Amino acid sequence: MASQPGPLTQWPWQRLGNMKYAVLAPWLAHSVHKFMTGKPEERDMINILVIPSLLMRLLHAQLWITLSRMKTANSKHSIVDKSLDFEQVDRERNWDDQIILTAILAYVVNKVIPGASHLPWWSTRGAILMCLLHVGPVEFLYYWFHRALHHHFLYSRYHSHHHASVVTEPITSVIHPFAEELVYFLLFAIPPITTALTGSASIITTYGYLNYIDFMNYMGHCNFEMVPKWLLDSLPPLKYLMYTPSFHSLHHTRFRTNYSLFMPIYDYIYGTVDESSDELHERSLRKKEEMVDVVHLTHLTTLQSMYHSRIGLSSLASKPYEHQWYLWIFWPFTHALVQLAWHIGTTFTVERNKLEKLRMETWMMPRYSFQYATFAEKEKINGLIEEAILEADKRGAKVLSLGLLNQGDELNGCGMLYVKRNPKLKVRIVDGTSLAVAVVLNSIPKGTQSVLLLVGNVSKMALSLCLALCQIDIQVEMVQRDKFNLLKQRLPSSLQNHLVLSGKYKSKTWLLGNGVSDQEQRKAREGIHFIPYSQFPPRVVREDCIYHCTPALLVPNAYQNLHACENWLPRRVMSAWRVAGIVHALEQWNKNECGETVSNIETMWRAALRHGFLPYDGVL
Repeated sequence: MASQPGPLTQWPWQRLGNMKYAVLAPWLAHSVHKFMTGKPEERDMINILVIPSLLMRLLHAQLWITLSRMKTANSKHSIVDKSLDFEQVDRERNWDDQIILTAILAYVVNKVIPGASHLPWWSTRGAILMCLLHVGPVEFLYYWFHRALHHHFLYSRYHSHHHASVVTEPITSVIHPFAEELVYFLLFAIPPITTALTGSASIITTYGYLNYIDFMNYMGHCNFEMVPKWLLDSLPPLKYLMYTPSFHSLHHTRFRTNYSLFMPIYDYIYGTVDESSDELHERSLRKKEEMVDVVHLTHLTTLQSMYHSRIGLSSLASKPYEHQWYLWIFWPFTHALVQLAWHIGTTFTVERNKLEKLRMETWMMPRYSFQYATFAEKEKINGLIEEAILEADKRGAKVLSLGLLNQGDELNGCGMLYVKRNPKLKVRIVDGTSLAVAVVLNSIPKGTQSVLLLVGNVSKMALSLCLALCQIDIQVEMVQRDKFNLLKQRLPSSLQNHLVLSGKYKSKTWLLGNGVSDQEQRKAREGIHFIPYSQFPPRVVREDCIYHCTPALLVPNAYQNLHACENWLPRRVMSAWRVAGIVHALEQWNKNECGETVSNIETMWRAALRHGFLPYDGVL
């Protein structure tokens, strides 16, 4: 919202939320009915293509979002190296409003403007006229309107909403108050309406012009440079006819220069071009030194998880993961993503953060959770993880956090496999068990004397948690005889009397591991605390019990560039396994925490608190 919102700042369908596309229903119904019932020679293709064009524009925008975020996740590609936050993501959530408005206006123009219906597929005269009209009145009028928007009166009431985004993303280009966007539509309507009135309009030039506007808008608001210097050097006039992302980024950082729409010629004519435009363009294209201190490895979980990732749908990524029924509409594309992930041979960077002087990156493994369970994928997955570890070591990383990859001892011995294969590794591998245990211990209600431990798999986490509970004199009850025998054998004899086999489910606090069934949860009495110690949350099947979050901590306010949620965790909440790697690097500990090794739990907990990480209540 603008600092002092003026009239018509809100969009008419703002209160409809995700149901806003319903405003197109009457227009769509009328268009389809007219097309189906009319005679073949009376059918209007330009009208029936409005909704397909809308869908293509949505896909076009999403591809730019994904490309931009993948590029800026790597520091060498960024133009403005500043933090992007949740506030900007929320402000830019309704980037598709202008696409809906375009569709409505297309229906209206098609109906009321003479010559705007029953268009031919192509008109050379219309294409030439449209180009001339854009270079002339559109670019010229936009330049002066844009300068007027930077006058205090209009800036505070309208344009400040757009400029609140200093670090731009492609969709930043279409984030404007309703009244401001209406003026833009009047400008952009000049070429298509003029060609329609002169009888030279065509389907390709009309929709081609619309896609040209989208392409240039999204490109100019990317926070990475993509226009090569050789192109501008070989075609000098292009410098005045096409802006670059670095050129427009100066407008968002300095505000009083580079006002042009897509063609900088008017900035050169009226003396408002920023003097550093050329230098910034060249500097943005130079490869920067890539430095990273902590690498966090993760992977895809459910089939929908790609849409919820930072490089997926930005609005979903900024919220905790929750199954969205409408995403099943895209099941063919989802299936294609699974096949693509299957064949991708390397990890890729999806996020870049800073804390104090620490530089962190999140690398995504192109594998889904279900693929970890297949024996055939075991060697491939271990190979991908090992390649990532070697790449992190080559780039000078201090710590590599296994994160979600630490799902069991069977896959790689909790990371020890890679240490044995590569004894000269300088990067330290951290599975985060110690901090995850510490978080669970501090989640148990005070005064608790006994807990019920439900074990899905007898993992390192289950053993470490059981050992820690016994050491602080909390009795650990179990109802699974086979799991009980396995854990008791691995406990020191002095602590074995703290582990008890019982079938009465007496404890008021239950600790849940991976694979705990719904039937076991239903045996709980009312008011029981379910505290998961697993990476993945249990399914909520009891409304009368208290479910805690998986082990996690709130990140410090100084943690930069965090604008996507980590799977099912709320905003600015991070899994304990991931935090452990960060704390390990901050403390400059020169040791691995993998295999059977577990760092001192109390030391790890105090270190996390000392660096600003806070306990997260996590009660659902």
